[in-house]
Amino acid sequence: MHTLTIASRESALAMWQAEHIRDRLRALHPGCTVSILGMTTRGDQILDVTLSKIGGKGLFVKELEVALEAGQADLAVHSMKDVPMELPPGFTLAVIGEREDPRDAFVSNQYERLSDLPPGGVVGTSSLRREAQLRARYPHLTVKPLRGNVGTRLKKLDEGQFDAILLAAAGLKRLGLGDRIKSLLSVEDSIPAAGQGALGIEIRSDQPAVAAMLVALNHPETAACVRAERQVSRVLGGSCQVPLGAHATLQGDTLHIAGFVANPDGSQFIHDAAAGDPRDPEAVGQLLADKLLALGARAILDALPAG
Repeated sequence: MHTLTIASRESALAMWQAEHIRDRLRALHPGCTVSILGMTTRGDQILDVTLSKIGGKGLFVKELEVALEAGQADLAVHSMKDVPMELPPGFTLAVIGEREDPRDAFVSNQYERLSDLPPGGVVGTSSLRREAQLRARYPHLTVKPLRGNVGTRLKKLDEGQFDAILLAAAGLKRLGLGDRIKSLLSVEDSIPAAGQGALGIEIRSDQPAVAAMLVALNHPETAACVRAERQVSRVLGGSCQVPLGAHATLQGDTLHIAGFVANPDGSQFIHDAAAGDPRDPEAVGQLLADKLLALGARAILDALPAG
């Protein structure tokens, strides 16, 4: 193929991700013209309602899939944590790229870390996952919803609407805003979302030539970890409506994974860990999901509003 078109959301972070993949593809395939088709998704347009109320993260992906289906683009670049657990028929994840820092970042103009916030301190987050963990560990804090792209969220903090906000460290670092991070939450204190920090490339299943051009971008170690995490989320109905986290690491020849399920106020919080063979990451994720269910996750999930 002599041309490749990348479908991308138009937010600064999404465009950085698309440009990063474009530049890597140009280096891999010097004779190929690689361009970016910028698109605005419903998830980008609706900013006054939390994602969990308007259909979840799939809103960031749908328009890009329409462009792939129509032949306007050959591939779509996503943050893996935004990719629904089940892709529509005819689409496949061709690449899971090497992971950036998967941790959540604490950003504040007044405080150095979460534990410094006084009772009633206002923390902004867009994620039920972060909110549930915050409420479980710091019940004296006030958690308020925070939507918008990274720049919008930082502006709201700078205007004094929040004492602190929590964002994905990977996004801040990719945008050159790492200096805004006051501290990083450990993966034990704030278990990341499935796929957090990793990029995924989605293509149509009937495009083997495109898949072949992307092979070198896949990072097998990250892919194994993310596949295990996504299996936990898939089994437990992971979406924006479910406060759920899963984080896997490869240590030697063993895949380790930790995860949790909670209700939004953090009053019920179930967490556990599992380990297994990285050659079958879904089995490792399934093992953790089964352990969480055995501990009572089903009752928490059943009590959540249908999404």
